[in-house]
Amino acid sequence: MAEEVKLLGVWASPFSCRVETALKLKGIKYEFIEEDLANKSPLLLESNPVHKKIPVLLHNGKPVAESIVILEYIEQTWKVNPILPEDPYERAMARFWAKFIDEQCLLAVRKACARKGKEQEQAKEEAIDLLKTLEGQLKDKRFFRGDTIGLVDTVAIVTWYWVQVIQEAMGLELLTEERFPVLFRWGDDCANCSGIKESLPPRDELLALIKDRYMPSD
Repeated sequence: MAEEVKLLGVWASPFSCRVETALKLKGIKYEFIEEDLANKSPLLLESNPVHKKIPVLLHNGKPVAESIVILEYIEQTWKVNPILPEDPYERAMARFWAKFIDEQCLLAVRKACARKGKEQEQAKEEAIDLLKTLEGQLKDKRFFRGDTIGLVDTVAIVTWYWVQVIQEAMGLELLTEERFPVLFRWGDDCANCSGIKESLPPRDELLALIKDRYMPSD
């Protein structure tokens, strides 16, 4: 019996993108179902009745919600091209840094984008400090995991890509090559890897969407 894999998501969502990246890295065939978040489908509401959010992975009809949880499910279900190491300590560290990106780095960047004036400058400094901490984990490694793409890379590359587009749309100087040379080297390398490159949305289209949706016109 052939496996049925569907992903409910939005093309411009970084959280959908990280799930697509994991599926592509593992060579899993899937159907992407684009959701309209202004008019959520009965399938989405039925599949994720608690949060009513994307992404949702449907594997043989069984729903799995929340992107990090989905990544873990994909890893445990399809063993090919693992994104988590075998060593329990290294696995724990990968989960720690993935959580650090979601719960601290991403939150700080959002604050920096939302604030104005002095509050924005303070939020920027907080975001820069956190991103510096993240950058320190790369050291002289090609990827966060080492020589191969791992869980932290899958989570971080999406954040790195979206932040660059958002700061361009807002005229905000946060992620710069001068400030984060190691992170930029990693990001350029990672974004061009097979499995990731195909998952990232076209930059021009994403930039246009962000400007249209979030930037007020004069």
